[in-house]
Amino acid sequence: MESPAAPASPARRRVLAASLAALGAAALPGLAAAASARTRIVLLGTAGGPTPKALRAAPASAVVVGDAVYLVDCGNGVARQLALAGLRPGALRGVFVTHHHSDHNADYGNVLLLAWAADLRTPVDTWGPPPLKRMTRQFLRMNDVDIRTRIADEGRPDPATLIRAHELRAGGEVMRDERARVRAAVVEHPPLRPAFAYRFDTADRSVVFSGDTRPSEALIELVRGADVLVHEVMYLPALEKLIASEPQAARLRQHLLDSHTTAEQVGRVATAAGVKTLVLNHFVPGGDASLTDAVWRAAVAPHFKGELVIGHDLMWL
Repeated sequence: MESPAAPASPARRRVLAASLAALGAAALPGLAAAASARTRIVLLGTAGGPTPKALRAAPASAVVVGDAVYLVDCGNGVARQLALAGLRPGALRGVFVTHHHSDHNADYGNVLLLAWAADLRTPVDTWGPPPLKRMTRQFLRMNDVDIRTRIADEGRPDPATLIRAHELRAGGEVMRDERARVRAAVVEHPPLRPAFAYRFDTADRSVVFSGDTRPSEALIELVRGADVLVHEVMYLPALEKLIASEPQAARLRQHLLDSHTTAEQVGRVATAAGVKTLVLNHFVPGGDASLTDAVWRAAVAPHFKGELVIGHDLMWL
């Protein structure tokens, strides 16, 4: 891992230029101007599941390209995680929601409202499954008193003019701007349909975020040729302990098995996709201190021979 502020070396700049050429002007028009902007990945929160945990924050990641921040998922506390990572709220340019479980969208509205209360003055586009537009409207209505007060008292712009929500129902290209191209694939996370994985291609890097999913052929196809795969992971030997106190343990167990990816499976998915670096994220269980990095590594490494990173909150990659 490099320091967030480390300058690009001449050798790295040559790699960036080569990567841009390989992507091709036809595929990513406009990225030539952003070729000198480094792409960084920040794991803001790496726990899985809706309950708050002392060891890891709720799911959220950021792709940072130059001075622009693209957020993937909005778990509880994501605005503070952005601050702890040293990321300016006003730098948000896009928010990508993988699916509508509360650990992934609980602070969808809050992060936008708090960014607006800080220094957000430019539009933010948001993407995710329906009913994202209705959620956006309802959140703004819920906070109408605060919003109207700050517009009148502090001279702020109306946030409704800055937040542009877009609903996704299928895979394909989601967005492209001068910094990045984003594509989505529909992954398998029943009973929520659709649920999405997202791939970011920039001038110097390509990274895929799996979202929540069981092993998915669509995800493997999305990952092919990518540099980094950030993938959820579940450790089966600890599953019984995790759900022991749940009144609906049998149903929860079945959901986890039907809708998520075990440590062995995630290694096999990364291998099938041919990705260079696998980053473990969205740990289930995410609050068990006995599950050390060594435990997670031992569970995945036999099935993936590339670079394996055990994710932690506020890790820069």
